[in-house]
Formats: sequence, C-alpha cells, structure tokens
Amino acid sequence: MVSYWSMVDALRKRLRRRFVDPMVEERLSRVPARLNAFGYDPWGFSPRDAAAFYSIGAWLYRHWFRVEAHGLEKIPDGRVLLIGNHGGQVAWDGFLLTLACLLDKEPPRLARGMGERFITNTPFLSALVARLGHVLGDPENCRRLLEAGEAIMVFPEGVRGISKTIWERYKLREFGSGFVRLAVATGTPVVPIGIVGAEEAMPGIWDARPIAKPLGLPSLPITPFFPWLGPLGALPLPTKVSIYVDDPVVLAGEPEEPEDEARHKAELIRAKVQGLVRLGLEQRTGIFT
Repeated sequence: MVSYWSMVDALRKRLRRRFVDPMVEERLSRVPARLNAFGYDPWGFSPRDAAAFYSIGAWLYRHWFRVEAHGLEKIPDGRVLLIGNHGGQVAWDGFLLTLACLLDKEPPRLARGMGERFITNTPFLSALVARLGHVLGDPENCRRLLEAGEAIMVFPEGVRGISKTIWERYKLREFGSGFVRLAVATGTPVVPIGIVGAEEAMPGIWDARPIAKPLGLPSLPITPFFPWLGPLGALPLPTKVSIYVDDPVVLAGEPEEPEDEARHKAELIRAKVQGLVRLGLEQRTGIFT
C-alpha cells in the first residue's frame, strides 16, 4: 500500500519537474553555500526551495525585462558590497541584480539583499525572503555575511529611493554612510552598479505616506494602474533593463572616522553610480527597447 508521505514526495517531484528550470537548478547547485544536513545555510537560504522561484525569475529576466548585464566579471570573488541605485516602487532592481549574478555571472553567485524590518516581520514574506537568500538589513547580519565571504546588495538611498515618483527617476538621493563604515571595518571592496529600466517598471505618481504609516509600511506607491486595476495593477511594465558594473573600489579609513569623512566617501560612490546610470540612459534607445 502506498504511504501518504510517498505520495507527497511523488507530487513534490512532479511539481519540481514542471516548474523548476534545470539550468537554474544547476546554477544554484554551484553557488557557494554552507548548507546543513537539511539543505539550509545559517541564514535560511535553501537552493532547493529557491529553485522554483528563481525559475520564474529567470523567465522574467530573459523575456519580460530582457536584461542586459555589462561588466559582471568585475565583481570579485569573496566578500563584496554591490552598491546600486534604487527606484520603481517595488524592488525589481534588486531582484534583477540577484538574477544577473545567478544566471549570467561565471561562476554564479548569490547576491543577498538586505530587507527592511517590515518584510522580516511579515510571517509568510519573512520565510520566503530567507529561503531566497535575503536577510534583515542590520549591521550585525551584514558583518557576519561578509566575514563568510558573501556578496551583499546595498541600495543606500533606502526607502527614499524606492518611493521616488516617475518625475524623479534616476536622480539619486543622498547615500547613507552605513555601507562605508561596514566596508572599511571589514576590508570589503565596494562595486558601484547602475541599473536602468527598473524605475519605469512601476511608475509612481504619488507616495501615499499618510495611508502607509497606519499600515506599518514605509511607503505606499500610487501608480497609473494601482490600486485602480486591483492585483493586475501591481504587475510591472515590460521595460528593458540594463545593468552596468564598475570596477571595485577599496575604501581606506577608520570605522569610527568622523561622519563628514564617511559621507564624503559615500558621495564618491554615489557619483560613480550616477555616472553609470547616466551612461545607461545615453545608450538606450527607448524605455521598452
């Protein structure tokens, strides 16, 4: 007699064959990770659980956003901070950068995102982002990940960047200096990255912060389609996305240096990212091409 658990296992295998891209699964198997006997790393990342989600992501990456990534070979092995521009209401830029490092970099890497606290405090969402390799963005988590040789994505504009309206797109807000102190303290190279196309995927026309605050959200973007079209309005437009990677920068200094010195270094990196964004805008022929 077939047991209940054997039926569940058979169903799981059928679902994996149907929804998991073998190429994505193979590349995830080559991502450096310290997995325990159950297939999880110390921060909850699971290549097995992430495979289906990143398979969907691979389709979006190749066919919806048609991403072109330039200079991925400049991302060094070992610990590294990937510093990019942020915008577009939903963090498509971070998701697509993660996919670029997984799908198009050789060897593949997992670029880990630093989530806002409201994400990690949401039951289902917190488990999902952990399985995909992302963690709560506090300094101790970052330090531990870097000491383990991981790649971390940081968007120093923070919520101020992602809540920009369409009229403010690609105008980088001031960078926070936290990543500078982290890079100096851990001897981690910083790689400036410019992302063009993601900021038009969900064009915000107003940030409804008076409504967002009682809901515990950092922002609540209103777009031409959301909330007017319901869930369909949350779908991104098929903008063409380009990613530009600059050479690594090693920041000298002291972790406890004066704030004005740390901000000066952050401004130098911001200028590099803004330059990459400007280059991408000059080279593209249109928002969707």
